[in-house]
Amino acid sequence: MWSVFELTKIAKEAVVLGKGGICGVVSNVEKGDVGCVSDVEAKLLDAKVARVRAAQEVFACFSQKAVDKIFSAAAKAASEQSLFLAELAVKETGMGVVEDKFVKNLFASEEIYRCYRRAKTCGVVREDKYGNAEFAAPIGVIAAIIPTTNPTSTAVFKALLALKTRNGMIFSPHPRARECTIAAVRTVLEAAVKAGAPEGIFDWLDAPSLPLINALMERASVTLATGGPGMVKAAYSSGKPAIGVGSGNTPAVIDDTADIALAVRSIIESKIFDNGMICASEQAAIVLDSIYDKVKAEFIESDCHFLTSDEMILVKEKLVVNGALNPVIVGQSAETIAKMAGVTAVNECTKILIAEVVSTDFSVEPFACEKLSPVLAMYRVKTFEEALDKASKLIEAGGLGHTSSIYTTDASKIKEFADRMKTCRVLVNTPASQGAIGGIYNKLTASLTLGCGFFGGNSVAGNIGPKHLLNIKQLSLPDITVSQKRNNPKPLRKRNMDTKTPDEK
Repeated sequence: MWSVFELTKIAKEAVVLGKGGICGVVSNVEKGDVGCVSDVEAKLLDAKVARVRAAQEVFACFSQKAVDKIFSAAAKAASEQSLFLAELAVKETGMGVVEDKFVKNLFASEEIYRCYRRAKTCGVVREDKYGNAEFAAPIGVIAAIIPTTNPTSTAVFKALLALKTRNGMIFSPHPRARECTIAAVRTVLEAAVKAGAPEGIFDWLDAPSLPLINALMERASVTLATGGPGMVKAAYSSGKPAIGVGSGNTPAVIDDTADIALAVRSIIESKIFDNGMICASEQAAIVLDSIYDKVKAEFIESDCHFLTSDEMILVKEKLVVNGALNPVIVGQSAETIAKMAGVTAVNECTKILIAEVVSTDFSVEPFACEKLSPVLAMYRVKTFEEALDKASKLIEAGGLGHTSSIYTTDASKIKEFADRMKTCRVLVNTPASQGAIGGIYNKLTASLTLGCGFFGGNSVAGNIGPKHLLNIKQLSLPDITVSQKRNNPKPLRKRNMDTKTPDEK
């Protein structure tokens, strides 16, 4: 099994990377797009939902063998188109790195297939020796909201989950990533139909808008929402069940027992992957004072640039606009962001821009927020307790339920960190972008949709997989021992009503 690092190396040898433009919008719908759908739009949407629902009702009768054949064929087709879809995504959105999107597309197809190819999702999925059993049934028609940051890999991932669970799906692409998302869905759909899936099992919104997406969510059986907080909130407010995700603000604590070279290398590999657009990527490094200078020297040796106080002011002006993350920096390289800000002391070899900061308050320190780019905050702390406090505040401020990370060799500190962090993924000595999605570095469920639990206001805590898109029916037979007791009841023992303590007697 290749690691992400190995796949990235292979991809870099296969791809000639071109320059992308800049995407001006990151949210899942165009800003200012309000109102209601027209009667014509409503009728077209109703017809679309009806077609998918009819196909899903046929699909619901398929056997596990037939489903697995379709799942395999669709995953193979998506894998074969991984590079094409990566190039299309970068060209259309102007964000990210082709070779890294190539790796994400491979993960969404090959790794998802590997992880779930033997999963039972049809009929009896579990049964004990007494005949008690669990039956899996599909949900129906799922509304799939796709983000602009991962427009092809997330589409492939959700499409494959739908096929594995016999659900229909209607995709809502981001307006700035419409063509590449539809191309990804079409790739999976054509292969699935060729392998025996009902025609019309998938569809998509050709011209997505906020009113149309809301209308879709109201008509679907459930919404699987990956996108900004506004879109996820809308999904939960649609009146139908929803599975949403939360925003990340991953802190990485580097303890004084850590392997410094490993910690720095891992953070860099995670932070530069697809120009930092994975929501689990590290947003801040929290370093113990005793090793701070060594960690800083390691970052510098690895082509990272520490911003001067004057440079920090320039980058801050580009980082946040009107109190929110500036969308034009999302998915851009460190060099591109530096040029936008007027910082000249960087070049194309610069991997990350690092700001040494103190405050964890977003209103005071913009570098403390989620940046979705190769920009990192770095904190110096005197004690491990202070590191825990900083990490907790960063999570409370903007990453509840998502991901936290620690580099240490002290088992007691790992447990203390896990106990304190309000995140559903606690990673140890692992690059956060690659570790949080599971399947390769650890035993987490392989997924590109990361639930944040009740911490983050989500219905699911953990990585989304096929089990979250199934109704599980429980067949429960009478317990023989209980039946015998019911037929031969024994008199209840007389209760001791003396409530006095020995001292009172």
